[in-house]
Amino acid sequence: MRILLVALLLLAGCSGSNNQAVSYFHIETPRPFGYVIGDEIPQRIIIETRPDVTLQTASLPAKGPINRWLNLNRISVINTGQHYQIDLLYQVFYAPLEVKMLTLPGFKVLLKQGEQTDSQIIPDWSFNLSPLRELAVRKSDDGEYMRPDAAPSLLPNTLNVYGLVVSLCLAFLIAAYLCFLYGYFPKLLRRTLFKQALRKIEALSKSDMDQALTTVHQALNSLYRQPLFHNQLSHFFQLNPQYQQMSSELDWFFTYSNRYFFTSGMVVVQLDLEKLKELCKQCRKIERGSQ
Repeated sequence: MRILLVALLLLAGCSGSNNQAVSYFHIETPRPFGYVIGDEIPQRIIIETRPDVTLQTASLPAKGPINRWLNLNRISVINTGQHYQIDLLYQVFYAPLEVKMLTLPGFKVLLKQGEQTDSQIIPDWSFNLSPLRELAVRKSDDGEYMRPDAAPSLLPNTLNVYGLVVSLCLAFLIAAYLCFLYGYFPKLLRRTLFKQALRKIEALSKSDMDQALTTVHQALNSLYRQPLFHNQLSHFFQLNPQYQQMSSELDWFFTYSNRYFFTSGMVVVQLDLEKLKELCKQCRKIERGSQ
């Protein structure tokens, strides 16, 4: 009889062993107060199951409206072996007139092992929701009390100012360049006459003496602002006294040019072209102000 009693006690102990499908259960929630309409409330549920037990994700609440004032914006499940982490993100759309306690509704999570089904209850969670408006409506002498709108902060316009300054500088430079091209700065243009003439002559040979002489004539005409002839050199020197030191070279140039264009049988040698280049070089130095 005693042996039978011991056997019954052992059988009862074995039948009372832990056969639950969930070995660990925990809910992580934020503070239960300080929420207003439109706030999001996260909730994390951690479940660990026994081996061969799987959580049925179809039993979880679906994303979308839960009731008229509560919406489930996001739900995610992270499964690592027998460890399940369920993250839910609710959003509240209730507009209370005073501080009110609301509840996130609970639900059942189904667990399956073979043909057997078990469940884990997720309890309700309560929190306080505060109003956005004052508890008592103020009134002024003119009627309903209204606070003035908050002045909007000014947007930084530093980049706009910099952009305007850069645009104005570019416009000024473009306008100055166009004026230079259209000849509105004659003094500036006259400071490059012999530079351009020298560049052209250096590319010519003695067989191109007519082009070389014409190039120098054009530079002198532009400087004089009208065609310059041999007998007008004295007036040219009065207008441009800095070229007085070149009187003998310019006298040679006009004499040589008259002989070349108006006499026949003149033979051009390399020395003549070199003297013409030297004339341009000296005039270029005077033009730059270095002589």
